[in-house]
Amino acid sequence: MDMLLRGQQVLESQPFSKLIGAVLTRFDPEGTELRIPIKDALRQQHGFVHGGVVSYAADNALTYAGGAALGAAVVTSEYKINYVRPAIGQEIIARATAVHAGKSQAVCRCDVFVVNQGKEILCAVAQGTIARLPAAPSVE
Repeated sequence: MDMLLRGQQVLESQPFSKLIGAVLTRFDPEGTELRIPIKDALRQQHGFVHGGVVSYAADNALTYAGGAALGAAVVTSEYKINYVRPAIGQEIIARATAVHAGKSQAVCRCDVFVVNQGKEILCAVAQGTIARLPAAPSVE
């Protein structure tokens, strides 16, 4: 099955991702891209996109990048995010790549942009460790 199609199916199975309208537009060994249309429900009291939404975008993009690099089911082991400016605009774009992949984990990097009037503006930078899930125990 095509990697992007499989990744989109996984995203579709995540209730929170569906709730905020996340869309996976790239998923391959060279990188991932996750987009979120900005709606009023995703903003905080100053009109900026809530930091939790920006953080979600980074986390999920990092996890997809790690999954592509490890070729397995994965989860986020840890990540750090730096917010560099408020996200004000029409759409969030998170782009992630694997920096290094071993047998059981991958270190990944992500840039999060906000699209405002057609221009991409960096709003956060994240790095995380993505861990391979152990094989599921057999059910007898």
